[in-house]
Amino acid sequence: MPRPLGPLPLARSAVDRDGVSRTRDSLFDELLADESTRMLPLWNGRVLTTDDAGCPRLRLFRVDEVTSALTRVYLGRTLEDGPDEPAGTPVILSVLTDAAAGELQPDESAWRGLRDLATSLSDRDAGLVTESVAVANWHASHTHCPRCGTPTVVEHGGWMRRCFVDNNEIFPRTDPAVIMRVLDEDDRILLGSNALWENNRWSLLAGFVEAGESFEDAVVREVEEESGVLVTDPQYLGSQPWPFPASVMIGMEARAVAGHTELRPDGEEILALRWFSRDDIWRQRDDILLPGGSSIAHAIVRDWYGGPLDQPPAEAA
Repeated sequence: MPRPLGPLPLARSAVDRDGVSRTRDSLFDELLADESTRMLPLWNGRVLTTDDAGCPRLRLFRVDEVTSALTRVYLGRTLEDGPDEPAGTPVILSVLTDAAAGELQPDESAWRGLRDLATSLSDRDAGLVTESVAVANWHASHTHCPRCGTPTVVEHGGWMRRCFVDNNEIFPRTDPAVIMRVLDEDDRILLGSNALWENNRWSLLAGFVEAGESFEDAVVREVEEESGVLVTDPQYLGSQPWPFPASVMIGMEARAVAGHTELRPDGEEILALRWFSRDDIWRQRDDILLPGGSSIAHAIVRDWYGGPLDQPPAEAA
Protein backbone atom coordinates (compact mmCIF):
# COMPACT_ATOMS: atom_id res chain seq x y z
CA MET A 1 0.00 0.00 0.00
CA PRO A 2 1.44 3.44 -0.93
CA ARG A 3 2.25 5.81 1.90
CA PRO A 4 0.20 9.02 2.21
CA LEU A 5 1.66 12.19 0.73
CA GLY A 6 3.13 14.79 3.06
CA PRO A 7 1.69 18.30 3.49
CA LEU A 8 0.42 19.68 0.17
CA PRO A 9 0.76 23.40 -0.64
CA LEU A 10 -2.95 24.17 -1.01
CA ALA A 11 -4.12 21.73 1.65
CA ARG A 12 -2.51 23.74 4.45
CA SER A 13 -4.53 26.03 6.68
CA ALA A 14 -4.45 27.71 10.06
CA VAL A 15 -7.93 29.22 9.94
CA ASP A 16 -11.03 28.38 11.97
CA ARG A 17 -13.80 28.95 9.42
CA ASP A 18 -16.21 29.59 12.33
CA GLY A 19 -19.26 28.30 10.49
CA VAL A 20 -21.50 28.78 13.53
CA SER A 21 -21.20 32.57 13.26
CA ARG A 22 -22.26 32.73 9.61
CA THR A 23 -25.98 32.53 10.38
CA ARG A 24 -26.03 35.70 12.51
CA ASP A 25 -27.82 38.52 10.68
CA SER A 26 -25.65 41.05 12.50
CA LEU A 27 -22.37 39.30 11.65
CA PHE A 28 -20.90 41.87 9.26
CA ASP A 29 -22.08 44.80 11.38
CA GLU A 30 -20.22 43.29 14.33
CA LEU A 31 -17.10 42.47 12.35
CA LEU A 32 -16.87 45.83 10.62
CA ALA A 33 -17.16 47.58 13.98
CA ASP A 34 -14.39 45.44 15.49
CA GLU A 35 -10.98 47.14 15.32
CA SER A 36 -9.25 43.76 15.23
CA THR A 37 -11.00 42.68 12.00
CA ARG A 38 -8.80 42.52 8.92
CA MET A 39 -9.76 42.66 5.25
CA LEU A 40 -8.25 40.46 2.54
CA PRO A 41 -8.66 42.24 -0.82
CA LEU A 42 -8.87 39.98 -3.89
CA TRP A 43 -8.74 41.21 -7.47
CA ASN A 44 -9.02 38.83 -10.43
CA GLY A 45 -7.94 35.97 -8.18
CA ARG A 46 -4.86 37.84 -6.99
CA VAL A 47 -3.77 39.24 -3.64
CA LEU A 48 -1.24 41.68 -2.24
CA THR A 49 1.82 40.56 -0.31
CA THR A 50 4.68 42.07 1.62
CA ASP A 51 8.20 40.75 2.05
CA ASP A 52 9.01 39.08 5.36
CA ALA A 53 12.66 38.02 5.67
CA GLY A 54 12.77 37.12 2.00
CA CYS A 55 9.41 35.29 1.97
CA PRO A 56 6.06 36.70 0.81
CA ARG A 57 3.46 37.36 3.50
CA LEU A 58 -0.18 38.14 2.84
CA ARG A 59 -1.15 41.79 3.33
CA LEU A 60 -4.25 42.18 5.45
CA PHE A 61 -5.86 45.61 5.82
CA ARG A 62 -7.87 47.49 8.41
CA VAL A 63 -11.60 47.87 7.77
CA ASP A 64 -11.26 51.56 6.96
CA GLU A 65 -8.62 50.83 4.30
CA VAL A 66 -10.91 48.63 2.15
CA THR A 67 -14.32 50.25 2.10
CA SER A 68 -15.97 48.81 -1.04
CA ALA A 69 -16.39 45.35 -2.50
CA LEU A 70 -18.34 43.41 -5.11
CA THR A 71 -18.75 40.63 -2.54
CA ARG A 72 -17.75 40.17 1.08
CA VAL A 73 -17.22 36.78 2.70
CA TYR A 74 -16.40 35.99 6.31
CA LEU A 75 -13.39 33.67 6.09
CA GLY A 76 -13.15 32.91 9.81
CA ARG A 77 -10.57 33.51 12.54
CA THR A 78 -6.85 32.87 12.32
CA LEU A 79 -5.28 30.12 14.41
CA GLU A 80 -1.71 31.39 14.18
CA ASP A 81 -0.11 34.64 15.29
CA GLY A 82 1.01 36.91 12.48
CA PRO A 83 3.44 39.83 12.78
CA ASP A 84 0.53 42.26 13.00
CA GLU A 85 -2.45 39.97 13.69
CA PRO A 86 -2.71 37.73 16.77
CA ALA A 87 -4.39 34.34 16.63
CA GLY A 88 -8.16 34.81 16.68
CA THR A 89 -8.13 37.72 14.22
CA PRO A 90 -11.37 37.75 12.16
CA VAL A 91 -10.76 38.06 8.41
CA ILE A 92 -13.20 39.23 5.72
CA LEU A 93 -12.63 38.63 2.01
CA SER A 94 -13.35 41.70 -0.14
CA VAL A 95 -13.65 40.96 -3.86
CA LEU A 96 -12.73 44.21 -5.60
CA THR A 97 -13.73 45.91 -8.82
CA ASP A 98 -11.02 47.12 -11.18
CA ALA A 99 -11.50 50.66 -9.90
CA ALA A 100 -11.28 49.70 -6.23
CA ALA A 101 -8.19 47.57 -6.85
CA GLY A 102 -6.56 50.44 -8.72
CA GLU A 103 -7.15 52.79 -5.82
CA LEU A 104 -5.74 50.32 -3.29
CA GLN A 105 -2.70 49.35 -5.38
CA PRO A 106 -2.39 50.79 -8.91
CA ASP A 107 0.69 48.71 -9.77
CA GLU A 108 -0.85 45.59 -11.32
CA SER A 109 2.40 43.64 -10.94
CA ALA A 110 2.04 43.90 -7.16
CA TRP A 111 -1.06 41.69 -7.29
CA ARG A 112 0.06 38.06 -7.17
CA GLY A 113 -1.66 34.77 -7.96
CA LEU A 114 -2.06 31.69 -5.79
CA ARG A 115 -0.19 29.36 -8.15
CA ASP A 116 2.96 31.43 -7.79
CA LEU A 117 2.62 31.99 -4.05
CA ALA A 118 1.39 28.60 -2.84
CA THR A 119 4.69 26.99 -1.90
CA SER A 120 6.11 30.03 -0.12
CA LEU A 121 3.17 31.18 2.01
CA SER A 122 2.67 30.22 5.65
CA ASP A 123 -0.08 27.78 6.56
CA ARG A 124 -2.29 30.67 7.65
CA ASP A 125 -1.81 32.64 4.46
CA ALA A 126 -2.08 29.63 2.14
CA GLY A 127 -5.36 28.67 3.78
CA LEU A 128 -6.79 32.18 3.57
CA VAL A 129 -5.88 32.69 -0.09
CA THR A 130 -7.06 29.24 -1.21
CA GLU A 131 -10.37 29.71 0.59
CA SER A 132 -10.76 33.19 -0.90
CA VAL A 133 -10.05 32.22 -4.50
CA ALA A 134 -12.42 29.24 -4.29
CA VAL A 135 -15.38 31.07 -2.78
CA ALA A 136 -14.88 34.13 -5.01
CA ASN A 137 -14.96 31.93 -8.12
CA TRP A 138 -18.18 30.34 -6.87
CA HIS A 139 -19.84 33.71 -6.34
CA ALA A 140 -18.83 34.85 -9.83
CA SER A 141 -20.56 31.84 -11.42
CA HIS A 142 -23.71 31.77 -9.26
CA THR A 143 -25.13 35.26 -9.50
CA HIS A 144 -28.47 33.85 -10.71
CA CYS A 145 -30.72 31.00 -9.59
CA PRO A 146 -30.03 27.80 -11.57
CA ARG A 147 -33.75 26.93 -11.49
CA CYS A 148 -35.42 30.14 -12.67
CA GLY A 149 -32.67 32.62 -13.54
CA THR A 150 -33.58 35.16 -10.88
CA PRO A 151 -30.66 37.17 -9.40
CA THR A 152 -29.60 35.78 -6.03
CA VAL A 153 -28.79 37.57 -2.78
CA VAL A 154 -25.77 36.78 -0.61
CA GLU A 155 -26.43 35.50 2.93
CA HIS A 156 -24.75 33.51 5.74
CA GLY A 157 -21.59 35.57 5.81
CA GLY A 158 -21.06 35.07 2.09
CA TRP A 159 -21.45 31.28 2.21
CA MET A 160 -24.94 31.03 0.72
CA ARG A 161 -26.97 32.68 -2.03
CA ARG A 162 -30.75 32.74 -1.97
CA CYS A 163 -33.28 33.08 -4.76
CA PHE A 164 -36.05 35.59 -4.04
CA VAL A 165 -38.60 33.77 -6.20
CA ASP A 166 -38.48 30.16 -4.99
CA ASN A 167 -36.40 30.63 -1.81
CA ASN A 168 -33.82 28.22 -3.22
CA GLU A 169 -30.66 28.08 -1.08
CA ILE A 170 -27.44 27.69 -3.08
CA PHE A 171 -24.19 26.68 -1.40
CA PRO A 172 -20.64 26.50 -2.79
CA ARG A 173 -19.90 23.36 -4.75
CA THR A 174 -16.59 21.65 -5.46
CA ASP A 175 -15.97 19.35 -8.42
CA PRO A 176 -13.94 16.23 -7.48
CA ALA A 177 -11.26 15.12 -9.92
CA VAL A 178 -8.94 12.13 -9.64
CA ILE A 179 -5.28 12.41 -10.60
CA MET A 180 -3.39 9.17 -10.99
CA ARG A 181 0.09 7.80 -10.47
CA VAL A 182 0.02 4.78 -12.77
CA LEU A 183 2.98 2.42 -12.38
CA ASP A 184 3.95 -0.59 -14.49
CA GLU A 185 5.65 -3.79 -13.35
CA ASP A 186 9.06 -2.08 -13.72
CA ASP A 187 7.91 0.77 -11.43
CA ARG A 188 7.91 3.25 -14.30
CA ILE A 189 5.43 6.12 -14.12
CA LEU A 190 2.94 6.97 -16.86
CA LEU A 191 2.95 10.62 -17.98
CA GLY A 192 0.97 12.29 -20.72
CA SER A 193 1.22 15.47 -22.79
CA ASN A 194 -2.03 17.41 -23.02
CA ALA A 195 -3.13 19.17 -26.19
CA LEU A 196 -3.45 22.46 -24.29
CA TRP A 197 0.15 22.43 -23.02
CA GLU A 198 3.56 23.06 -24.51
CA ASN A 199 4.58 19.92 -26.38
CA ASN A 200 7.40 19.19 -23.93
CA ARG A 201 5.24 19.36 -20.78
CA TRP A 202 4.36 16.07 -19.14
CA SER A 203 2.11 15.28 -16.20
CA LEU A 204 -0.13 12.66 -14.65
CA LEU A 205 -3.43 11.60 -16.14
CA ALA A 206 -6.46 13.16 -14.46
CA GLY A 207 -10.19 13.54 -14.92
CA PHE A 208 -13.42 14.51 -13.23
CA VAL A 209 -15.43 12.02 -11.20
CA GLU A 210 -18.73 11.37 -12.97
CA ALA A 211 -22.15 11.30 -11.33
CA GLY A 212 -22.71 8.11 -9.32
CA GLU A 213 -19.05 7.10 -9.57
CA SER A 214 -16.53 6.26 -6.85
CA PHE A 215 -12.99 7.64 -6.89
CA GLU A 216 -11.66 4.14 -7.57
CA ASP A 217 -13.96 3.57 -10.55
CA ALA A 218 -13.09 7.01 -11.92
CA VAL A 219 -9.39 6.09 -11.86
CA VAL A 220 -9.95 2.89 -13.85
CA ARG A 221 -12.22 4.60 -16.39
CA GLU A 222 -10.10 7.72 -16.92
CA VAL A 223 -6.84 5.83 -17.36
CA GLU A 224 -8.37 3.48 -19.92
CA GLU A 225 -10.09 6.32 -21.79
CA GLU A 226 -6.99 8.50 -21.99
CA SER A 227 -4.28 5.88 -22.47
CA GLY A 228 -5.77 2.47 -23.24
CA VAL A 229 -4.00 1.05 -20.16
CA LEU A 230 -5.93 -1.18 -17.77
CA VAL A 231 -5.22 -0.61 -14.07
CA THR A 232 -6.12 -2.33 -10.86
CA ASP A 233 -6.20 -1.71 -7.11
CA PRO A 234 -6.49 2.11 -6.96
CA GLN A 235 -5.20 3.45 -3.63
CA TYR A 236 -5.68 6.89 -2.06
CA LEU A 237 -2.60 9.14 -1.69
CA GLY A 238 -3.95 12.52 -0.59
CA SER A 239 -5.97 15.50 -1.77
CA GLN A 240 -5.85 19.25 -2.07
CA PRO A 241 -8.21 21.96 -3.31
CA TRP A 242 -7.53 23.35 -6.77
CA PRO A 243 -9.72 26.45 -7.05
CA PHE A 244 -9.09 27.06 -10.75
CA PRO A 245 -12.01 27.41 -10.81
CA ALA A 246 -13.66 24.89 -8.46
CA SER A 247 -11.99 21.52 -8.06
CA VAL A 248 -10.55 19.28 -5.41
CA MET A 249 -7.85 16.94 -6.68
CA ILE A 250 -7.87 13.41 -5.25
CA GLY A 251 -4.46 11.82 -5.65
CA MET A 252 -4.50 8.07 -6.35
CA GLU A 253 -2.06 5.33 -7.28
CA ALA A 254 -2.88 2.32 -9.45
CA ARG A 255 -0.92 -0.51 -11.01
CA ALA A 256 -1.06 -1.35 -14.69
CA VAL A 257 -2.30 -4.85 -15.49
CA ALA A 258 0.47 -6.93 -17.09
CA GLY A 259 -0.18 -7.39 -20.78
CA HIS A 260 -2.41 -4.31 -20.96
CA THR A 261 0.21 -1.52 -20.97
CA GLU A 262 0.27 -0.58 -24.65
CA LEU A 263 -0.19 3.19 -24.86
CA ARG A 264 -2.96 4.61 -27.06
CA PRO A 265 -3.34 8.40 -26.67
CA ASP A 266 -6.73 9.64 -27.80
CA GLY A 267 -5.12 12.26 -30.07
CA GLU A 268 -7.54 14.97 -28.97
CA GLU A 269 -7.03 15.61 -25.25
CA ILE A 270 -3.85 13.55 -24.84
CA LEU A 271 -1.38 13.88 -27.70
CA ALA A 272 1.43 11.70 -26.34
CA LEU A 273 2.06 9.17 -23.57
CA ARG A 274 5.26 7.69 -22.17
CA TRP A 275 6.46 5.38 -19.43
CA PHE A 276 9.27 7.14 -17.55
CA SER A 277 11.83 5.56 -15.25
CA ARG A 278 13.51 7.70 -12.60
CA ASP A 279 16.67 7.76 -14.68
CA ASP A 280 14.63 8.94 -17.69
CA ILE A 281 13.34 11.88 -15.68
CA TRP A 282 16.85 12.86 -14.61
CA ARG A 283 18.54 12.40 -18.00
CA GLN A 284 15.88 14.42 -19.82
CA ARG A 285 15.50 17.12 -17.18
CA ASP A 286 16.56 19.86 -19.62
CA ASP A 287 14.13 18.73 -22.32
CA ILE A 288 10.89 18.09 -20.44
CA LEU A 289 8.69 20.25 -18.24
CA LEU A 290 7.11 18.59 -15.20
CA PRO A 291 4.21 19.79 -12.99
CA GLY A 292 4.65 23.02 -11.04
CA GLY A 293 5.37 22.99 -7.32
CA SER A 294 1.91 24.16 -6.24
CA SER A 295 0.16 21.17 -7.81
CA ILE A 296 -0.60 17.79 -6.27
CA ALA A 297 0.84 16.27 -9.47
CA HIS A 298 4.26 17.60 -8.51
CA ALA A 299 3.98 16.08 -5.03
CA ILE A 300 2.89 12.71 -6.42
CA VAL A 301 5.70 12.55 -8.98
CA ARG A 302 8.27 13.71 -6.42
CA ASP A 303 7.10 11.07 -3.94
CA TRP A 304 7.62 8.32 -6.54
CA TYR A 305 10.94 9.83 -7.65
CA GLY A 306 12.25 9.76 -4.09
CA GLY A 307 13.28 13.39 -3.64
CA PRO A 308 13.52 16.79 -5.36
CA LEU A 309 13.10 16.58 -9.13
CA ASP A 310 16.15 18.81 -9.72
CA GLN A 311 18.47 16.28 -8.08
CA PRO A 312 19.58 12.78 -9.15
CA PRO A 313 17.03 10.13 -8.17
CA ALA A 314 17.28 8.22 -4.96
CA GLU A 315 17.52 4.47 -5.27
CA ALA A 316 14.15 2.84 -5.75
CA ALA A 317 12.75 1.33 -2.57
